[in-house]
Amino acid sequence: MSALRGQPLDAAQAERFRRALGMLRSGQREQAQSIAQTLTEQAPQAADAWQLLGMCLAGNDRQEQANAAFEHALALLPGNAVISRNYGVSLARHGKALRVQGQLEAAEPVLRKALALLPEQASAWTDLGVVLRLLGRAGEALAAFRRAEGILHQRSADRPDLQDAINGALIDVGRPAEALAGARKLVAVHPGHPPAHETLSHLLWENGAELAPEEDPLSEFREAARAQPENRALQLAFARTLLMTKHADEALAVLQPLRKREPGNALLNWFAAEALDALQRHEQAAPLYAAAARGELGVLPEFLNARARHAFRARDFELARNCAEKSVAIDPCNQEGWTHLGTAWRLAGDEREHWLCDYQGLVGYAEVVPPAGFDDLSAFLQALAATLETMHNASREPANQSVRGGTQTAGQLFGRGGAVIRSAEEVLRETVENWLAGLPDDATHPFLSRRQRSVRFVGSWSVKLRSSGRHSNHFHAKGWASSAFYVALPGDVLASDISSRAGWLQFGQPLEELDLDLAPRRVIQPKPGHLALFPSYMWHGTVPFHSPEPRLTIAFDMQPKS
Repeated sequence: MSALRGQPLDAAQAERFRRALGMLRSGQREQAQSIAQTLTEQAPQAADAWQLLGMCLAGNDRQEQANAAFEHALALLPGNAVISRNYGVSLARHGKALRVQGQLEAAEPVLRKALALLPEQASAWTDLGVVLRLLGRAGEALAAFRRAEGILHQRSADRPDLQDAINGALIDVGRPAEALAGARKLVAVHPGHPPAHETLSHLLWENGAELAPEEDPLSEFREAARAQPENRALQLAFARTLLMTKHADEALAVLQPLRKREPGNALLNWFAAEALDALQRHEQAAPLYAAAARGELGVLPEFLNARARHAFRARDFELARNCAEKSVAIDPCNQEGWTHLGTAWRLAGDEREHWLCDYQGLVGYAEVVPPAGFDDLSAFLQALAATLETMHNASREPANQSVRGGTQTAGQLFGRGGAVIRSAEEVLRETVENWLAGLPDDATHPFLSRRQRSVRFVGSWSVKLRSSGRHSNHFHAKGWASSAFYVALPGDVLASDISSRAGWLQFGQPLEELDLDLAPRRVIQPKPGHLALFPSYMWHGTVPFHSPEPRLTIAFDMQPKS
């Protein structure tokens, strides 16, 4: 990097500048920063010195101080292209880090400033698109992805991950036909790119009845896997998709040649064990789980949770408890680990189940107050139902969710444009905060110890169940607290009683596939305009109903926010 115009560094200072820059590039960040700091003291009017200090501070994860140094350099040389470029790159890296950490609201302004300084950063436009999509602003996300696409096109560059993100955003904005066309094109151009095949399969799974009748959602993926037996990533992705769509026998067949090539591979053993479990071949799955547990997977909560599921199916409840205890010891916020530990305690008659899952004290149920602009709650619910109906574009449920016999909206619900959705988000947050204020303190409790004044939404969606539809019993891995808000309910749900419980919400009954004969601990009859709130680790599901009218809800996951 050549010295900038402005107050120049003298020859000795310029030499130290170059030496510090070399140190920074070779990873000697603290030494480089020490030299840069000295240069700013010796030559306080030299923009070069301040810019170098900004680069060093950013490299040492001191972004706020780095920003101040870059701003000082720009004050000395306003509009300088080199400083703007380096500052823009620095901010883009910081914005990406914030995105990866899940700090979406903080990431957006950082990325926007990075792009204001250096608009040709395709990666920063992509990161901004990811942030906006996760915030529910799918239309803005699509525009950001298109900006990145345009920049890369000018460079004759091709990024399959970006094209896959564009297809995902098209799904979110309700344009599944365009998304399907884009997904088909992407797998044709990049047949070895696993995410492209996963997107295409999921699109056909949910929308194929209307967009591609008679087409097997997995056919394209299957052909690609057969044509590329050496593409390990593709084979594993296909096996995962097969397990997700209840094709465990085929998944086992796909894994067999991989396991022959890599005997003893812990990850492949894990996948095969999952398939065997799904086929009720628990005795064959057990040694594979045990072998995998002896390696690095043995301290991975995701694996420990999978082995706990196996242990429940195999009726080895002590093993299930041990796996759950290890899972929450490694990750105290791991929701599935707490779900399994509560179940193990219940099976053992351990009173700690009631401490963890206080189904009376920790389950909230309240009527929301109609938002401003609506005469009453009924008017609000009617407007909300009409808005949500337009968002249910799929023809069947997602492959990897609890919905059975219904549809789920794509992407994030909250954050979308539209006054009705914004009003719903506001009144639901208000109801949540009132619930939080009434919860007790308990520094030892995995849920209560994390309670704050408010929450941030980390997932939001709507579910529309048809007659005979239900939610299978499940928990929410990405939440701390979860919810169900009742927008519209069929007549037989409203008229049901404790004997039929048609469409009711139930807590405490484990996932059906674990085959544990445990009854629900609490049931709640849904009422329009009412919001149920509960810890994300609690098992919950719904009882099927039979009616020509749909059961329409909003759900969201939350993390604590002060």
